[in-house]
Amino acid sequence: MHNNSIEVGRFTVSPMTHSDADGQYVASVSIRSGEGRNSTDRVWRFTQRFLSSENALRYAAREGATWARSQ
Repeated sequence: MHNNSIEVGRFTVSPMTHSDADGQYVASVSIRSGEGRNSTDRVWRFTQRFLSSENALRYAAREGATWARSQ
């Protein structure tokens, strides 16, 4: 599920979360660039677990935006 996609330069950063078997939340982020056949989509899955989906979402958004700004 994509939540709160943000534009960072030429990238679209889409943080995502889901719950794990223990009821904690896992963060991931999709970072897209380009269009059509020239598009690229990187997906990062983080190992850290969070007690709330909001915290996981903020973490993924921050990590994705930091990476996009460095490119």
